[in-house]
Amino acid sequence: MKPLSNWHARLPKFIAEESTGKELPELTDVPTWIIDPIDGTTNFVHKFPLTCVVIGLAVKKEVVLGIVYNPILEELFTARKGRGAFLNGKPIHVSKVQDLSKALVCMEAGFIKIDNLREKTVERLQDIIKAAQGIRTLGVAAITLCYIALGIVEAYYIEGPGISTWDIAAASLIISEAGGVVVDRITGEPIDIMKPRAVAACNDKIARDIVKIIREADQRVDMRTK
Repeated sequence: MKPLSNWHARLPKFIAEESTGKELPELTDVPTWIIDPIDGTTNFVHKFPLTCVVIGLAVKKEVVLGIVYNPILEELFTARKGRGAFLNGKPIHVSKVQDLSKALVCMEAGFIKIDNLREKTVERLQDIIKAAQGIRTLGVAAITLCYIALGIVEAYYIEGPGISTWDIAAASLIISEAGGVVVDRITGEPIDIMKPRAVAACNDKIARDIVKIIREADQRVDMRTK
């Protein structure tokens, strides 16, 4: 029998908030667990009931399993690649809303407190408020994304400090398996989970509308600050 000289290369890898430094490790073809033990930490501290455990599994750089569990409300969102999305074992599907003017959109307005993001966050927020039916801030990325899959939120824009791969990996699969989309807010292309600057939506049209609003808002801010 040949010695397993490269046995360590076959072991699963882990990307987790509590064990990863400032620089994310490269995602490889090796099976990789992507974990956040507590998403929505501020909510957890304040006993606000939207907080969760997030577990994703990527194989050959593709997320194939997603689990998001809120133990307070006992909401267990799950998805396997090609098998659909579920809440507590029951199939879920995204909203059928096609018009942004009838959509409920989530953003994290707290980024206004960050100096280098303040102007663009305010500009984006103003424009989305004008275009959408309503705006909500829930303070927890993974659950908000899952609420798109559940069909009670139409879109979510997420980017900024504190947002990383573990916030979107599992939930992005849950959304896609429920019939929705998650795209890069700059390119509009399908999301790269290692670059978590995401626009998630119940369909391509609303996702494109949000991407366009953000792009135009940023351009106006850049023109004013030149």
